[in-house]
Amino acid sequence: MKKLIVLAALALSPVFSAQEMVDKPVQSYQTAQYQAKKKAFVDNLLSKMTLDEKIGQLNLPTSGDFTTGMAQSSDIGKKVEQGLVGGLFNIKGADKIKAVQKVAVEKSRLKIPMIFGMDVIHGYETTFPIPLGLAASWDMNLVQQSAKVAAREAASDGINWTFSPMVDISREPRWGRVSEGSGEDPFLGSEISKNMVYGYQGKDLANGTNILACVKHFALYGAGESGRDYNTVDMSHVRMFNEYFPPYKAAVDAGVASVMASFNEVDGVPATGNRWLQTEVLRNQWKFKGFVVTDYTGINEMVDHGMGDLQQVSALALKAGVDMDMVGEGFLTTLKKSLSEGKVTQAEIDMAAKRILEAKYDLGLFDNPYKHGDAKLAAKEVYNLENRNIARNVAAQSMVLMKNENQVLPLKKSGTVAVIGPLVNNSMNMAGTWSVATKHAVSVNLMQGLQANYGKEVKFLSAKGANIDYDAKLEEIYAAHGKKTDRDSRSKEELLKEAVDVANKADVIVLAIGESAEMSGESSSRSEITIPQSQVDLLNELKKTGKPIAMILFTGRPLALTNVKDTPDAILNAWFPGSEAGNAMADVLFGKVNPSGKLPMTFPRSLGQIPIYYNAKNTGRPLDQKLTDKCEYQRFRSNYMDECNTPLYAFGYGLSYTKFNYSDISISNASPKGDQTIQASVTITNTGNYDGAEVAQLYIRDMVGSITRPVKELKGFQKIFLKKGESRKVTFDITPENLKFYNGDLKYDWESGEFDIMIGTSSDNVKRSKITWTK
Repeated sequence: MKKLIVLAALALSPVFSAQEMVDKPVQSYQTAQYQAKKKAFVDNLLSKMTLDEKIGQLNLPTSGDFTTGMAQSSDIGKKVEQGLVGGLFNIKGADKIKAVQKVAVEKSRLKIPMIFGMDVIHGYETTFPIPLGLAASWDMNLVQQSAKVAAREAASDGINWTFSPMVDISREPRWGRVSEGSGEDPFLGSEISKNMVYGYQGKDLANGTNILACVKHFALYGAGESGRDYNTVDMSHVRMFNEYFPPYKAAVDAGVASVMASFNEVDGVPATGNRWLQTEVLRNQWKFKGFVVTDYTGINEMVDHGMGDLQQVSALALKAGVDMDMVGEGFLTTLKKSLSEGKVTQAEIDMAAKRILEAKYDLGLFDNPYKHGDAKLAAKEVYNLENRNIARNVAAQSMVLMKNENQVLPLKKSGTVAVIGPLVNNSMNMAGTWSVATKHAVSVNLMQGLQANYGKEVKFLSAKGANIDYDAKLEEIYAAHGKKTDRDSRSKEELLKEAVDVANKADVIVLAIGESAEMSGESSSRSEITIPQSQVDLLNELKKTGKPIAMILFTGRPLALTNVKDTPDAILNAWFPGSEAGNAMADVLFGKVNPSGKLPMTFPRSLGQIPIYYNAKNTGRPLDQKLTDKCEYQRFRSNYMDECNTPLYAFGYGLSYTKFNYSDISISNASPKGDQTIQASVTITNTGNYDGAEVAQLYIRDMVGSITRPVKELKGFQKIFLKKGESRKVTFDITPENLKFYNGDLKYDWESGEFDIMIGTSSDNVKRSKITWTK
């Protein structure tokens, strides 16, 4: 185990501004010559295909897991041989995939290869922090690098298509799938979206190490009512285009190969059957050229939405612009009949099949159907030391220091540390949700990481202290997908006594509490987003020892921490850090890495504030700012009688072991005209005692608009590294492009007027300057 855990020392990765985009590939398959060659090939193949074979290309079943000998004899194998399957998903392993591909290209009539998809969401076997944690790094190099590693590993093991990135904007932390996205902001979400696409697809899809990306869930899935998964969404088009659509469009502009339809309805029509969404917006306005796939049984679920029987909803989906049916087999079993009855056209079927064939052509599968998947290569490529070192670095950069009184952190490399909490020794939960291919059993847990890295200098004592929840039935629900919480059968009194006894022998307590991995994720909505009472009681009991407490927060979502925030001396939000969790947490706790993460999503004070997000709009009766800051109530103003308007931790918030001082903003031209470019600058000085990284954030407010505008919007960020005592000037270029929005006519444009320019360390801690910009 020690050989597994102890890794090479890692330096802080280089950091760049979002405007200095790291690696924007110009795909070779976008040239006119390539497109002409592809069209000729695909058109010729289509002319040879029967109706059944064309419809077969639109069918994406799940294979389950089977041995290579079953590839031909299984029901799936027989359909593959008949040309009735376009691809498979969630089959894992180079040899298994090769065996099924062999049936397709050697046994089927036209020998059309298949594509193989998997939920490679935040890594393959080498697993990175959950996407919300990755977003907290605000580092586009790391974002892109994580996707590249995931693509390389997955491709070597036979996978050539991932159902990622998930870019759904959400202001609803009760929704469990916020863990899979990038938070609440369209600008940050867009930067992450395109860099994930670049990382997965690279410059050449046909080189065998890159894979098809699939942006999801189109559209608005993160805005479900009441935070309940799969629930109804209803919003104006102005809000769609300004706040929720940008990350999807960013992926399309980056050349994403596929798009997944969402489960929810849009304008009263489920997204899977919504022609305005899938054709008018996606294809006609945004010029998307790839293929659209449903989510799992998305077509069939339109029956329960009340859109008709399976034949009706399958026809609705095809006519809307859906090309591939995941699992439901509505296309496979009904389209032939619908064609004969005139409910769909041959041209619609042909177009869908053509798009699937074009994706296979781009992957180079017609030249070499076996280019993805080599068991010997996978043995070297998957979960290797280099990839794990990268994952360790990314995890460390994603952690957010939310509190650090009396400089409890970093810990001293001496003395005795009590390491307490229900997941301290639990490897199965370190990767978090949607970690399909993760090697959970060997993921490095907190205790292993501490012992391996600092066990020779520090004495570590451990105790569980509490179960995840007092309710055993509820904890069983939390332990989904094999991620056991290792529930302890002892009474709460016994668990607490053991923890207190251990704490009394230590100089400092590291208390790891929060959620278990599957308390967030798909179908993991929570009506109460607090830390379970069993763990709160543990924290309160340990506080009585008088020992300093550094709290590590495991979470897949923003939590309401008001009842615990004052108890520990320090709070480090580790999210779910992935394969190298324990090593990364050890790096940050002991100061080898100075935390630099910033929150990509607002943390509320209480459930009643939800939705709460930084880029809200003002009201006609806003609360006076002085009263807002003091958390005082004012009648006939927009506020609560029993709660503050402000969040507990704001978007963009995150501390460091050092301190950063911002100068006032310098504006190159306070009265620009037309398409000029101006510069807004601040000088940032590291005034503390540690080297560290800081994320400077640019926000702009359009003071007067033809429609109401948010109180501030993120428009840029730069992550810089400063040695202690070092100063650096940070400059943002601002052009009219930064001022554009979709107006009441859905025209994307900017308007003359006054703008508030803000630069700071978080959305609620900024320096300000004003400019007046005229067309």
